[in-house]
Amino acid sequence: MQAHDIALRDAWGRFCDELKAKGDIIFRETAASNPVDRAAGIRLLSRNIALALAFEMENADPQHPEVMHYFDPMRKQGGDNTDALYVGAPINGTDTYRVTGHRGSARYFSVTVVERGDTPWGGAVAATLFGDQIEVAPDGSFELWLSPDPQPGNWIKTTPETFRLTFRQFFADWENEKPMEARIDRLTGDGAPPQLTPETVTGGLAAAAHWIGWSVTYWADMIDKWKVRPNQFLSYRQLDDNKIDATPGGEPLIAYWILPPDEALIIRVRPPQAQYWAVEFGNYWWETMDYRYRLANTNCHYAALEEDGELIVVVSHDDPGLPNWLDPSGHSEGYVTYRWMLADHYPVPQCRQVKRAELFDHLPEGVRRISREERAEQLAGRRRGIVSRFKW
Repeated sequence: MQAHDIALRDAWGRFCDELKAKGDIIFRETAASNPVDRAAGIRLLSRNIALALAFEMENADPQHPEVMHYFDPMRKQGGDNTDALYVGAPINGTDTYRVTGHRGSARYFSVTVVERGDTPWGGAVAATLFGDQIEVAPDGSFELWLSPDPQPGNWIKTTPETFRLTFRQFFADWENEKPMEARIDRLTGDGAPPQLTPETVTGGLAAAAHWIGWSVTYWADMIDKWKVRPNQFLSYRQLDDNKIDATPGGEPLIAYWILPPDEALIIRVRPPQAQYWAVEFGNYWWETMDYRYRLANTNCHYAALEEDGELIVVVSHDDPGLPNWLDPSGHSEGYVTYRWMLADHYPVPQCRQVKRAELFDHLPEGVRRISREERAEQLAGRRRGIVSRFKW
């Protein structure tokens, strides 16, 4: 057997062995443990295999980057925004890159350049441009430069530690706002095509196996910091000082919920004036619920506010007939996130947990309701919006 055969066979064996061992993470003492929660944990590992291989092997070369999407309804991690389309590419801090395409019409749009760091998603954000800071032609086309040296027009300065470019698009009106279309080209270097080698594969498999365990454990450790303080909204920075590729323009406020079948959670707040705001809902593993088929969020476009401008969100295991219902989807616990992006202030939502049978005793008289027909259309609109966003 040749040396490269031995190396490749050993790399594949180690990769499979490490994946098997990662299953223990899902049964950690603090993890949610009902059947749906357990199944979601194992599914998370399987979903993250594809994500890890994309990051660490298939699209890991800054000399030949491609713009790829990170999350979608079947691949999630780290509190993905239900309204979002996250895309990005590997880059470095020495080459010059050009991104060209069409901006689209997502309500919130930002682009960040991220440095290497101590988390699975890198470290400090080296630079940011928001949508309204990017020059866009009348036909919607744009050009963005990434380099250590100044460039004309839209330019982001890279640093020696730069390793990733990330675009965030948050859609308020799922059916009518359109996603960006873009490509990235490296303009420096000799232009030679990539060459597959045994070392590419052995190194990529090892890095992917490490990333899966690191990332799943990182986010589980993080959510445990909220779990010990249920129903209390706190920002990431209030509980952890790690530098990470966080969404610019508004620190998410997160609360942990634990909900028995006979109880409901009422969350009340008056939203600020903001470019975009949203409420997201997910499980212990920092995955949003299945937002294709479940009411897993609301936002500044879809939310039904009370006459005085208050937003009343209710979490319950059955449909209470309220427009801003969050569906636990069989999970017993998880997180809820409020995002106020580029807002005039950042109010903290207040929670009250009550018996489900007494829910309406704790709500304002005349609280807004929704009919069964309106609920059906609400859900149908989600599917139409998903097809538009992800081009399925």
